[in-house]
Amino acid sequence: MDLKQISRNILKKRSIDDLIQTSKKSELKKTLNVFDLIVIGIGAVVGTGIFAIIGAAITGNAESAGAGHAIVISMVLAAIACVVPALCYSEIASMIPVAGSAYTYTYATMGEFMAWMVGWILMLEYAIGNITVASAWSGYFMQFLKGFKHCLPDFIVNIPIWLRYDYKAIYTMCDKYGWDIHDKIPFLFDKIPVAVNMPAVLIVLVLTLLLIKGVKESTRVASIMVGVNLFMILSFVIIGSHYVKPENWHPFLPVDPVSGILMGTFTIFFAYIGFDAISTAAEETEKPQRDLPVAIIGTLIICTILYVAVALVLTGIVPIHQIDGMAPIAHAMKFVGKDWFAGLISVGALCALTTVLLVYQLGTTRILYAISRDKFLPRSWRMIHKKFRTPHVMTWISGIVVIVCGLFMDLKISADLCNYGTFTSFVIICIAVLILRKTNPDTNRPFKVPFSPYLPIIGIAICLVLIFFSLNTLKTSSNYFIIWLAVGFLIYALYGYRQKRLDEKRRGIS
Repeated sequence: MDLKQISRNILKKRSIDDLIQTSKKSELKKTLNVFDLIVIGIGAVVGTGIFAIIGAAITGNAESAGAGHAIVISMVLAAIACVVPALCYSEIASMIPVAGSAYTYTYATMGEFMAWMVGWILMLEYAIGNITVASAWSGYFMQFLKGFKHCLPDFIVNIPIWLRYDYKAIYTMCDKYGWDIHDKIPFLFDKIPVAVNMPAVLIVLVLTLLLIKGVKESTRVASIMVGVNLFMILSFVIIGSHYVKPENWHPFLPVDPVSGILMGTFTIFFAYIGFDAISTAAEETEKPQRDLPVAIIGTLIICTILYVAVALVLTGIVPIHQIDGMAPIAHAMKFVGKDWFAGLISVGALCALTTVLLVYQLGTTRILYAISRDKFLPRSWRMIHKKFRTPHVMTWISGIVVIVCGLFMDLKISADLCNYGTFTSFVIICIAVLILRKTNPDTNRPFKVPFSPYLPIIGIAICLVLIFFSLNTLKTSSNYFIIWLAVGFLIYALYGYRQKRLDEKRRGIS
């Protein structure tokens, strides 16, 4: 086949009408309303950021500076970086209410190769990001069990270290505290280390089974957990506000304001990831063209207000150098002598992180389902369960990927890769809006991005600045990101492209 034909193939687009017709034939069950979608959005966003990531964004790490008290500025910048993509998601989701999120929208605007690469990048946002969330869940769960040390057997409360951390985390702890790693974990044949984060594995398995049973059942569970989560967060803001000392906010700016605030923005951005998961459930929404835009924008507004309130109270209670990087909210309550409330915070954190895991798994399976339906992946992957009407094979695959990758991936790198994937998909979404305004000007748009093309261009610029700034700072994760892109390209070139052409040949399409 000549290069011209290959070029035509990789640039082939799917028309909006074709995509909508495909969604109308979808085997997925339409059960979600706008309330369910907002629950999915808040469940995905309000979780890891407040209960874990906010501490790292404030204090920084060996590779990057922290934002300090200026974390509030970082949060606003991160929200601004999300606002424009959220508006763009809303416009396209109302035009093309089809499963697949940015993958599907890219297919309609830039062709199959770019669609494949965006789908591959979205796996960083959902599947790889889930590794970070599962690990955080495991840590809070172990803290929760310790509260029952007088009721539960010791072997449950004090699970061996090699059954609750991954190998790299244990290796880091041994290096920090001068432990002999052979005393902490077993080795097969004296060479292969055995370390499994068992709580993380079990929660992923439980949620995988729940998602197989049905998305409506999953959102019911999520609704309860989101309610508990919001109650805990609002309680922290109300109770904590009585202990705020304004002098703790001085000095407000970090030593290196530009670097600290920008890296704080990049880190805390992980806390906003997930609102676009709403669009992955388009084919299971009763009135997608009306409800998707409302849910996306509503989620972002609610979550931004909550984040800023929590950041102000947290940094007003605890001096900046004493903020805990792993569980900052619970630690803040202990700092003011509210140990009983710190225990309740752990319950709220478990509910929040469980919901995030649930939504990320949902997003992963729906994106893979859309890619498989377009014949880039094996047909067996998109099989629908006869009773529950869910893509059960794809759900199992995504769960297993999270479990396996969690055994060897560094958690900080997982979070950074998740950010790279999200920023890239946001850039693509903003570009897609500009393209559709030119190629499909007369298509019905129940929602429109205001001040186009200026707002989409601003969104592209903000995301690119954060991507390139972090690429120069976070060397390890940026190298992994490039490797991830290369692997995705090879899979398309060696498998996906050929499968697509075989399908076209079977259907008589040239």
